[in-house]
Amino acid sequence: MHSSAGPKRVGILVGRERTFPDGLIAAVKRKSDRVTCEYAKLDITRVDAPPSYDVLVDRISHDIVCYQPVLKLAMLAGTRVVNNPFWRIADDKLFNTALAARLGVAVPKTAVLPSKAYGDDISEASLSNLAYPLDWEGLARDFGFPMFIKPHWGGGFKDVSRVTSQDELWRAYDKSGRLTMIVQESIEWTQYVRCIVVGKTRVLPALWDPRLGHFERYARAHETMPPLSPELEARVVREAALLCDALGYDMNTVEFAIRDGVPYAIDFMNSAPDFDVSSLGPEKFAWVVDEMADLVIRLAEEPARVGAHFADFLPKARP
Repeated sequence: MHSSAGPKRVGILVGRERTFPDGLIAAVKRKSDRVTCEYAKLDITRVDAPPSYDVLVDRISHDIVCYQPVLKLAMLAGTRVVNNPFWRIADDKLFNTALAARLGVAVPKTAVLPSKAYGDDISEASLSNLAYPLDWEGLARDFGFPMFIKPHWGGGFKDVSRVTSQDELWRAYDKSGRLTMIVQESIEWTQYVRCIVVGKTRVLPALWDPRLGHFERYARAHETMPPLSPELEARVVREAALLCDALGYDMNTVEFAIRDGVPYAIDFMNSAPDFDVSSLGPEKFAWVVDEMADLVIRLAEEPARVGAHFADFLPKARP
């Protein structure tokens, strides 16, 4: 449980990154004498002894999955976690694309595929609900080529293929093994924007070119595409905030591909977005660090609400 005495504590769970967590620690120290910020330390975690942090900033549980139950336990005890692990773990690309469309945000045509392979204990009878043969021709007719095939979960361009024919689609599908894959129509864009979002409402839009090398995508995007009009910039800012509010993400990047003046939401599930100074550049890095410091200080100073996220499931007090 958290005590109201003493400074509030913010812990950062990280992997190998250092520029962002070091910058955040320094910014919190500069901005507040009531909140401390540090690299979090986790030990064997007992159910009756959750981590004693008021806020945890999660940058690594997508890779270090043993942190995920610890973060959920911490939330039960009243810790604010950025990003909320219950929202994030429930995410998937098909549902979130459908949610974006329901919100009025333009998205590519998207479909989920049955897995190519299954475990040894799965037989033909186990798959009796699947239609056979699969309607590959209808998919190609409705989506057209090129299209993208990518994992339903995951990021970092891993196992993503751009295919230009049915044969290429089948070859990529055949290599997917037990992964669940989605396919999306290719949005042939003239501009590409990545919006950095903090606290669901603070949005920094920037041209970003995925065709360039990792460290040049922000820095040189202005050389490869025209600037955003004020109207288009206002729209991507509004829709990025709308998506993050619907998804419960306090820390995210939202990517839009602009086709014929319409921004299509392409990638908006980055629970641990790249905040390294070498990628963002000094100005965007300073913006991110400043906004994240304000966010964690505000969250740390809010009154603790132990179990508030689970009020519907906890026993009600008797009158």
